[in-house]
Order: sequence, then C-alpha cells, then structure tokens
Amino acid sequence: MEIHNRTEPDTKQLEHRNYIPFASGVEHIPENEAEDIQAVADQINAIQKAQWNCHRHAYTGTHARTQGIVKGKLVVPDDLPQHLKQSMFAHGAEYPVVCRYSSEPGDPGLDVRENNKAKRKSVNNFQDRVPQPRGFAIKVFDVKGEMFDIGEDIPTHDIEFNSTPALDLADAKTTKEIIDLRIKYGGNQPELYKHLEARNDTDLQKFRDTVRNTHLESIRQYSQTAYRFGDYVAKYSLLPSTETQKKLYEETVKPDSDQSDILSQWLSNFHEAHDAEYLLQFQLLENIEDQPVEYVGKVWDPEKYPWQTVARLQIPKQDSFNYELKSFWEDHMRVDPWFGLKSLQPLGGSNRLRRVVYPASSALRRKMNGRKEIHVKTINELPGPMPQTAA
Repeated sequence: MEIHNRTEPDTKQLEHRNYIPFASGVEHIPENEAEDIQAVADQINAIQKAQWNCHRHAYTGTHARTQGIVKGKLVVPDDLPQHLKQSMFAHGAEYPVVCRYSSEPGDPGLDVRENNKAKRKSVNNFQDRVPQPRGFAIKVFDVKGEMFDIGEDIPTHDIEFNSTPALDLADAKTTKEIIDLRIKYGGNQPELYKHLEARNDTDLQKFRDTVRNTHLESIRQYSQTAYRFGDYVAKYSLLPSTETQKKLYEETVKPDSDQSDILSQWLSNFHEAHDAEYLLQFQLLENIEDQPVEYVGKVWDPEKYPWQTVARLQIPKQDSFNYELKSFWEDHMRVDPWFGLKSLQPLGGSNRLRRVVYPASSALRRKMNGRKEIHVKTINELPGPMPQTAA
C-alpha cells in the first residue's frame, strides 16, 4: 500500500468533473451491522477495563497515547473554485483549532516487541520505537451551520486523521473480528500473524506493522473514511507543506538506541523552534464502484481522483506538551466526527460504528476515572497559553 505525498493539480481544472452528489445516496447498510457494532462497543469497553485493572486509570480504546497537543488556526481562502466552496469552506474564514498528535494502540505506554534472548514477543514500555499508525485530530471552533443533535449548541466541528490511507478495520464485521484477534493474541505477534494470514485481507491487516516510523509533523494524514462534503462526498487529508517538515520525513526512529518517547521529544523540539503548516485537501467521489464508501480498506486512487486543497492549517511555535492541556484533553474532552456540521456528515459503516462506540467508550472511561465529559465551546476555555500568532 503506497502512501502518497504528492501535491494536487490546479483545482480550477477540476471544477467541471462529474462528482457524485450527496443526495444520490451512497450508503448501504449490511445485514447484522447493528449487532456487529454493539459487539465492538463491548470489546472496547473490555479493553478499557483491562487498562484500568493494570493502571488504575482508563484510556480510550485506541489512539490512547498523546504525543502532543497544539493550538493554531484553519485558514480558508475566499477564492476557491465553486465546487470546493462547501460547508464551512464556502467563504474565506479563519477558525481557531486545537490539535492532538497520537499513536494508535489502546494502551498509552505498552506495545509488543521481540525479546531477543527469549526469541519471543514480549510487552515492554517503548511505544515510540514500534512502527504503528499515528493519529491526528482537530477540534475546530467558531463553526456556524446546522449541527447534529448531540452537539447542536456547541459551535465546533471535529476532524480525525490516521497516517495510513486505508483503514484495516474496514467495516463493522471486520472490526469485530480483528479486535477479537488483537485481544486474544496482541502480546504474541507470531500467533496473531498466523490468524491474520488465514484471512483474505492479510496484507491490509499486516500493513500497520510496516509503516515508516518517522517525525510526526512530517507525516501525511488521511480521513480513511468518507464524509459528506456539502453537495458532494469526499475523503480528506492533511499534507505537511513546509520544507522543514518535508525534510524530517527522511529520518526514522532507531529502535535499538532511541528513547521510548522519541516521537514526543522530536515533536516538542520541532514545535519549540518552528512554525508548522499543513494543506487540508479533499478527494471527491466520482465512481462509487472504484471509490467504495462502505468498505474503507481500499485506497481511492489519487492519480484518478486528485487531492484538492481547501484550507491551510497553521500552527505557530509553542510548547506541544503542556501537561495541564494534555490532562484536560484525556480526562474531559472527546473528539467525535458526529460532533459537528450535518453538511460534513460521516458516511459508511466505520463511521456508523463510531456513532455508537465513541460515546460508549467515553462514558465508561469517565465513570471509571471519576471525571466528567466537558464540551468546550471556545478555544479560550482550554488550559495553556495561546501561541502569539494564533491569537
């Protein structure tokens, strides 16, 4: 699976392509999906209970390790082509944002690595040394428009990303099966691989262990799943755009010498010394057979369906590991693609799953940790200073 880092062609040339309208209906719910989704919610809660028994503190079921949190702004130009003037991107605007870098496994400090002496896999605390998908989440403030009911009085919109273009948990049934295998064999990679190699999606499931383990601020991020994009349907992506960020992609983690929190160290050093910028790009739906919405284990070919820039995410120099902000995010906040604008509605089975699993995970986590979920309405409600040029 290739991870694409190329830029897109001139968006003006793409204005008159045959994009599939959202109104045409692109979702098809498979039989027994509701049962599969509830099973996944139960699995995630079981993982959280195991976390609590180990740490006496519960975390999210996935992306539990916070690598850094930063504040900035999302800048939308006023001269986008008409087909890209959709939803919150319909007019020129600047939105305050807070962003979290994360690592995917469901325990913030543990992962699996080979113990050379014993010639077996063992659990150790060296998370950043293990190649795994990395996450990025954005909470956008000062958003206007019709919201989903669960956040109808909260003027924010949540956006999630992952560093692989396809999602191995490709639908509800696959998610249930794969999480079951990870629960049973997550500490024994040879045994896990034996079961994965018996599946017809082996390459997709094993790809996560082969990703490039490099600077987080240099990695392209993907929505993986499809979303409504105003009148259309699209996936989205974040592309690092400064030369400093691009150059850092060449350096990789040295598992035998780098420290266990090397990614957080690199991220902190970068944000203390440099501004960061990402291009927020959308890839519009044109061929439902070639660009499946329900099955998200397939990459939409960017050669056929180009990425088109709609905004720039700008992050000024700052401390990316403010302990108070980190604790507030983990203990009280929830990022959920169903918090936000109806005009950017999550689509497909993986997103329908999130609509059930995310609130169930959050509720159990708050209960076990004795914390309340807090829905901040403005960026000023967050702990920590505002970086100067983002104020």
